[in-house]
Amino acid sequence: MGKAGLRALGAAAALMMAGWAGAVTMPQLAALRGLEAGEWELRGRGEGAETRKLCVADLRQLLQVQHPGALCPSFVVSDSAHAASVTYDCAASGNGRTDLRVETTRLIQIRSQGVSGGAPFAFAVEGRRVGACP
Repeated sequence: MGKAGLRALGAAAALMMAGWAGAVTMPQLAALRGLEAGEWELRGRGEGAETRKLCVADLRQLLQVQHPGALCPSFVVSDSAHAASVTYDCAASGNGRTDLRVETTRLIQIRSQGVSGGAPFAFAVEGRRVGACP
């Protein structure tokens, strides 16, 4: 293949990667539209489960609780007004799949599993909006 062919191939690959990268950023989901940002209390399920509070500025944070910080590229498995499922990849930090079910505008159920810090995780929590962030 000549230089012109390689340049054209490289340009096409760059365009595909740019389009793909834009397609995998964390999208706005129908299931999150009725929820409010603020302080959320996440209460684990089962014996010995922990409760923690999370200040949520962007509701998409609820989809990657185990990987706080930057929103990682994701793929929407399903999305409706009352439920969403996404998979996400945070590169070296790990990855996960989260299923979120909306019961009311202040009550959600989250199930998530994946790998974080090189170790597997799986959890189920009930999330309640408890007010504004401190």
